[in-house]
Amino acid sequence: MTMQEIILKKRYGKALSNEEIEFFINGVVDKSIPDYQTSALLMAIVLNGMNEEEMTTLTIKMAESGEQNDLSYIDGIPVDKHSTGGVGDKCTPLIMPLVATFGVSTVKLSGRGLGFTGGTVDKFESIEGFNVALPISSFPELISNCNMAISGQTPDLAPADKVLYSLRDVTGTIDSIPLIASSIMSKKLAGGAKGIVLDVTCGSGAFMKTIDEAKALSEAMIKIGKLSGREVVAVITDMNQPLGRNVGNVSEMQEVFEILSGNVIEDVVEVVSVLSANMVMLAGKNDGMNMEELINECKLRLTDGRALEKYKDLILSQGGSLNSNGSPVYVDYPNDCMRVNATEDGYITEIKADIIGKASVKLGAGRQVKTDIIDYGAGIGFFVKVGDYVKRGDCLCALYLGNEHINEDDKLFDAAEMITDAFSYSSEKPEDKPVVIEVLK
Repeated sequence: MTMQEIILKKRYGKALSNEEIEFFINGVVDKSIPDYQTSALLMAIVLNGMNEEEMTTLTIKMAESGEQNDLSYIDGIPVDKHSTGGVGDKCTPLIMPLVATFGVSTVKLSGRGLGFTGGTVDKFESIEGFNVALPISSFPELISNCNMAISGQTPDLAPADKVLYSLRDVTGTIDSIPLIASSIMSKKLAGGAKGIVLDVTCGSGAFMKTIDEAKALSEAMIKIGKLSGREVVAVITDMNQPLGRNVGNVSEMQEVFEILSGNVIEDVVEVVSVLSANMVMLAGKNDGMNMEELINECKLRLTDGRALEKYKDLILSQGGSLNSNGSPVYVDYPNDCMRVNATEDGYITEIKADIIGKASVKLGAGRQVKTDIIDYGAGIGFFVKVGDYVKRGDCLCALYLGNEHINEDDKLFDAAEMITDAFSYSSEKPEDKPVVIEVLK
């Protein structure tokens, strides 16, 4: 068996055997296969695809390429949630304490933000003292204390994916359902969960731009889950405008606290409740409730104070600081430095989430490269959503900078120009669209 033979086989559209895929992944990890041959096979996969068995074998071998998290200490069925990325996505800090109220334990291994998609770890790190650099050995105690633990992803978890992803990023081989699905699912399998709920975002602020693309990716990951003995639910959600009212690390975490304190922000509450209900159902903790009843119960617990108490437990258990009123102490605070106003009368028909995400990066809320330093106070606060009517000159949003960056006017003017271009107007009110598009199992 040689790598050249494997490349040629896939180039001519033939299915790779389990042994050939294992040979490939082993060579990627031990570096016996040079990058140019790895890249050649990735391109052949992009062009000719993979069948269900190939995708599943690739995923399992990637998951087995490094450390695997043992969640046997969890009482019941361990479940996990993953988002394919979006703008203003503050779901995880809400979901973890919400499902904990049902007795569902969650161990989250999350990444940092890169590009216009925010990172969950960055959001938690915006809380003073919160420790996301946890060894896996500390998870059982945290789960025992509060049913929750969150940490940055260990480099030993699915290391083959790290190599393949870095090559895909620079060789034009990102856009492939088998490669995307195996990348996501390999980390979920290595993470140890038996039930997995996927938030597959769809629209301008997501990787999958159309519903058909989101369905194709969802179905691929569900098939991988079934063939690898995991139960998987995919929830397709709308990302054609930012989720909620804020984009940025501290400002999003402030919105999280507002929701947990009873301020209902409808699109966030809807997405979080559907995702959480499916996690509770997979964990078998639904206490006889059907899905509709469970979603309504999630909406109630999210805003009636029960999830808030669990949220405080999570923050304190990982070293975070709370004010006397129970709100988190943040490492920085958003300063309202500039406003962006409507350029015409009309109904808001679009707020291009990808442009908003890029504008937030321009302000300092995200990273262009991994070494960039984040301004935790930077962000954007919205006063309108799609469907709202505005008059020319009405305020659309506020631009925030952290305390050490409030005089950086160039950032503000550049971001304001981008944000102005993100809004579209019409004399006709747009049709209301659901934020949860479809649930696939």
